[in-house]
Amino acid sequence: METSNLWINDYLDSPISPEEQADLLTQAGFPHEGSKSVENGEDVRQDFEMTSNRGDCVCHLGLAREIAALSKRRLKIPEAIPTPTGPPASESATLINEEPDLCPLYTARVIKGIKVGPSPEWLAKRLRARGDIPRNNVVDATNFVNFEWGQPTHVFDLDLLKKNTIIIRKAKVDERFLPLGEGETEIKLTRDDLVIADAENAVALAGVKGGGLTAVTEKTSDILIEAATFNPVSVRNTSRRHNIITDSSYRFERGVHPGQVNDAADRLVCLILELAGGELCEGVISEGKPIPDRRQISMRTDRCRKIMGVPIPDDTMVDALDRLGFDPRLEGERIECTVPIHRLDVEREIDIIEEVGRVFGHDNIPMKDAIEIRVAPPQPTIEARSAVSDVLVGMGFVESVTHTLVPEKHATLFLSPGTTPLRVDDDRAKAWPILQPSVLPSLLRVRASNHANGVERLKLFQGASTFWRTQEGHHESIRLGMVLDLENEHDGLRPVRGVIERIVRLLLGPDAQVDVRPDDSVPWFTPAAEVSAGGRVIGHMGVLPKKLVSQFELDMPLLGAELDLQEFYATYPPDKEAHRLPAFPAITRDVSAIVDESLAWNDLHRTLDVLNLDHLVAIEFVTVFRGKSIESGRKSLTFRLRFRADDRTLKHEEVDTQMDRVIETMHQTFSAEIRQ
Repeated sequence: METSNLWINDYLDSPISPEEQADLLTQAGFPHEGSKSVENGEDVRQDFEMTSNRGDCVCHLGLAREIAALSKRRLKIPEAIPTPTGPPASESATLINEEPDLCPLYTARVIKGIKVGPSPEWLAKRLRARGDIPRNNVVDATNFVNFEWGQPTHVFDLDLLKKNTIIIRKAKVDERFLPLGEGETEIKLTRDDLVIADAENAVALAGVKGGGLTAVTEKTSDILIEAATFNPVSVRNTSRRHNIITDSSYRFERGVHPGQVNDAADRLVCLILELAGGELCEGVISEGKPIPDRRQISMRTDRCRKIMGVPIPDDTMVDALDRLGFDPRLEGERIECTVPIHRLDVEREIDIIEEVGRVFGHDNIPMKDAIEIRVAPPQPTIEARSAVSDVLVGMGFVESVTHTLVPEKHATLFLSPGTTPLRVDDDRAKAWPILQPSVLPSLLRVRASNHANGVERLKLFQGASTFWRTQEGHHESIRLGMVLDLENEHDGLRPVRGVIERIVRLLLGPDAQVDVRPDDSVPWFTPAAEVSAGGRVIGHMGVLPKKLVSQFELDMPLLGAELDLQEFYATYPPDKEAHRLPAFPAITRDVSAIVDESLAWNDLHRTLDVLNLDHLVAIEFVTVFRGKSIESGRKSLTFRLRFRADDRTLKHEEVDTQMDRVIETMHQTFSAEIRQ
């Protein structure tokens, strides 16, 4: 914010140099960014950085208050007690507030018989000193109060208000509004915009800018003075939506307490009566909510000393808070404070402690040369994700980092039945407005980009958040997605299943088992399989059909998988138990059997497992074969059985007896034709 050195001094009992102003305000938390001599060297314009939570200091009176507190000067607040001499204001204007949540307080005052003309030199100099251009005595008075009190106001030509009515309402669909100023053109409003309207038209964009239809001119005689407060978010959205940034919107976006509106309005009325004459009508027309009480906050003195690390006496704390206007009362080991209405940023005890620290002086707080730290153990989820990434990279995968937003046409391809996409309401996301319901569309875009650049073989993975909506509300889950080229169609899902088994055993231990079952409820895999581990379903895998991948300009067979491993990440690393290495060799037997195409490996494994074969230690899948020598609807499945005894070397005769049971079960249960 740009300020005038002399203007700030108007509110201090003793003047302060520009250099001292810069030092004190920087100490208060408003860094000095530059100075410039103005008004033929009589004044100095200074620029101070403003934080978004300190709207009370976007004005000269607010900065003077900070300087007075830090330098132990006395703050001089201008007195303004206007004297009405005209009829009741309610006889001249009507006020209707339809949106008290967006406009907690709107006040209107009426002055009749003013004379619009040039401003006196003292007022023009103050405005010029901070870089503003004087307009006329009425407009300059509103600007002066804005930069004095931090309270934006507006003045309407009362005779131009249709039916002398003010209505605070939402804009109508496609309603037109002409902003104030030369060369301005009409803009189209939306239902999200809050406007000040008369009986027919929108005459101001609430908290942002006045309108040209009711602007004050040299012909103006009767005026209606607006002083109000508006919802900061509403003002910010309207300002950004229409790209209209003003001193008014800048102030309202930082918050204006309803309790300061009337004091600032009285100051403006007194200035206009002094500068433009006229007759003030009796009373104030006001609509809105009750003015909130000042917040009460208690601060523990010992807590303040502990946080600051300095043994500050209680009376020093009280003095600091008193200079800032907090009306402190020392009660035992606590200081009870009443927060000034202009301090919207002070809500908790720690905020009061910060105020004490600012006035006490951060330079007076000693700095420790050594910092005590406690090294926290690595988080299991972070370690688990890193371990999974390392395993996948070791298996030839490349990690992708993509945007969370995806095009709608891609998102709809990966929505489960009963779910809908989650849309982002932001003009910047017009092309890609959907939060990804799956990691796979982003990986497919990466695969397509690499394919277009000549990369023939590629395995991709990414862990990312996914989003979707159901009747119960919106949902979010972090999932691990994988996409890899299918190099041999006879491999089926084995390549991706092997990867999943490796990940599961990393997270749950070497004895963990992966259960895979056909599942036709996932439309983006054909065929699709449900993947379970650790007693719960963790995701799905399958072949990505050509019709789907063609949407990404791909024509190659691809495998994919998407897993929810968060529960496993939280318990990483798994408990492991060491076992003695086998003392005796094993005997392995391979079996090749022609079985129905529909037979799943899990069903075969489970059937053989319940036989409880003597000395059986493992049932392992070897391969599957489909060819001309195998009749249609059948396949040749090869698996390996491993036998071992703990106390001796097994004899082949012992294994033969167990194998006879296996062959018999294959015949009876699966109508298998044993090849070898």
